[in-house]
Amino acid sequence: MMQPNAPSPHPLRKVLLIAEFGALAILLGSMAWFSSHTADGGTLQAGWLLIPALASLVVFLSFIGLMYLRWVAAADAGSRVKHKIIFGLLAATLMGVWLYGITNTWLSIQAG
Repeated sequence: MMQPNAPSPHPLRKVLLIAEFGALAILLGSMAWFSSHTADGGTLQAGWLLIPALASLVVFLSFIGLMYLRWVAAADAGSRVKHKIIFGLLAATLMGVWLYGITNTWLSIQAG
C-alpha cells in the first residue's frame, strides 16, 4: 500500500517491468525449448539463437532503464551529475558483458 505522501512511480516503470519479465519468460522458455530439441542429439540452426539473444538484450536494457529511474531520475539536482556518471559506467559495463557473451557464443558456434 502506498503512503499518502509518497511520490507516484515513474510512468515508464510499469512498462519496463513488463518488458523485463516478459523477455525473461521468453528467454527461459526458449532455453527450455532448445534443451528439449537437442536432448536426443539434434542440432539447432544458429539463427534460432537470435531469440534468446534478443530476449536477453531486452532484459538487460529494461534492467538498465529501471536502474536509471531508481538512481538518476530520483536523485536530487545537486548529485544528479555524479549519479549519471556512475550510472553510465555501470550501464556500459553491463552492455559490454552482454556483448562479450553474445560474441563468444557466436564464435564458438561458428568454430564448432
